Amino acid sequence: MSDRLEEREENVRPDPEIPQLRTAEAEELEAPEPQAEPEPPEPQAEPEPAEPPAEPEPEHAPGRFEVPAGYKVVTGSADGEGRAVGVVVAKFNGEITSRLLERALEELEAAGVPRESVTIVPVPGAFELPLAAMALAKTRKYACVVALGCVVRGETAHFDFIAGEAASGLQLAAIETGVPVAFGVLTTETIEQAEARIDRVGDVVRGALEMANVFQQLRAAAK
Repeated sequence: MSDRLEEREENVRPDPEIPQLRTAEAEELEAPEPQAEPEPPEPQAEPEPAEPPAEPEPEHAPGRFEVPAGYKVVTGSADGEGRAVGVVVAKFNGEITSRLLERALEELEAAGVPRESVTIVPVPGAFELPLAAMALAKTRKYACVVALGCVVRGETAHFDFIAGEAASGLQLAAIETGVPVAFGVLTTETIEQAEARIDRVGDVVRGALEMANVFQQLRAAAK
């Protein structure tokens, strides 16, 4: 009896699973949703060019010079009438120095110095200015000497040597001869800075005439 039961159990087999049919709608529901394409990055604006640094303001103290009352003061005037003036001018950086010379001559004429009383000595460069100024001053024919030039800084130390030697040499010419020698040499970083300072030569010319007048008064007082 038990053998038959075992035989019947062995003959019983589970029905194979019947695959289920999938509809198109089901497949569409199970399909992954398409991902949206990433948006292209927004173009970044190009940075604006940096503005050049502003030129520093002139470092001049405001106000006028005053001398306390009660003292004897010898002060000069920029009157050029009856005075002979020597002008030494460097030919190097001629575009600038030509304009310096033109402006200086205009100021001399405005001060009353006639053309026939002005002697102009062109020299190669700023380094030669002291020697020419010394030569003019030693003649004792000129009430003052105006030195004009332009030295622009370059990539080497040449600027420092030329500018320094021109300044000290012109001062030495004035000290050794007793004739006022005015420093009208522009020492700048760029040509543009030199062009912006051409009118300063007017102050140089007036300063030379003023010192000439002071020296004249001192010599007259010593007699």
